[in-house]
Amino acid sequence: MGLLNSLLEHNRAFVEAREYEQFETDKFPDKNLAVLACMDARLVELLPKAMGLKNGDAKLIKNAGALVTHQWGSVMRSLLVAVYELRAEEICVVAHHDCGMRAIDPARILANAQERGVSADTITTLRGAGIDLDAWLKGFDNVQDSVRHTVHTIRNHPLMPKDIPVHGLVIHPATGQLDLILDGYAS
Repeated sequence: MGLLNSLLEHNRAFVEAREYEQFETDKFPDKNLAVLACMDARLVELLPKAMGLKNGDAKLIKNAGALVTHQWGSVMRSLLVAVYELRAEEICVVAHHDCGMRAIDPARILANAQERGVSADTITTLRGAGIDLDAWLKGFDNVQDSVRHTVHTIRNHPLMPKDIPVHGLVIHPATGQLDLILDGYAS
C-alpha cells in the first residue's frame, strides 16, 4: 500500500470516529496571530506546543526557512490576507537552529534536479529568461540575520499596516527554546 492509500485509510477512520470534533473552530485565529515558520518536520507539533498554541489560535504559514523571499510572493500575500481578512493583529517569524536552508547550495539542488530528469536545456532556458536560479535557491548563512531580514521585509511592505507588531524568533528544534531576535512592540 502506498503512502497516499495509507493516509486516506487513516482519514476514513478519523472521520468515522468523529475525531475532528476536538479541533472544531472557525477561520479567525483566537489569538489574532499569524506565524511564519519553517516547514521543518521537527516543528510540526513542537512549534505550537512551545508557543502555547492550540488549534484555532493562529494562522500558520510554513515554508523552507521561514523566509519572505519576494515582496509580491505567496507568503507575503498570505500574511496580508491574515491581517486584512482574518483578524491577525500580530505576526511572529519563527526560524530555527540547524535549518536546512542555512548555507544551502543552489548548484547541488540544480545537479539533483538534473539527476531527477530536469534537462540542462531547461536550466539554461530559465537562466536565459532572466531567472537568477542561484539567488532564488539560496538560503542564508546566519539564522538570526535571516529572521531580521524577513521581519524587515514584512514591516516595510507597502501594504502592511504600520501598527502590526512583527516579532522575530528562533526556536531550538529539539528543546523548543525560543530566542527573541526582534521585539515587534519595541519597533
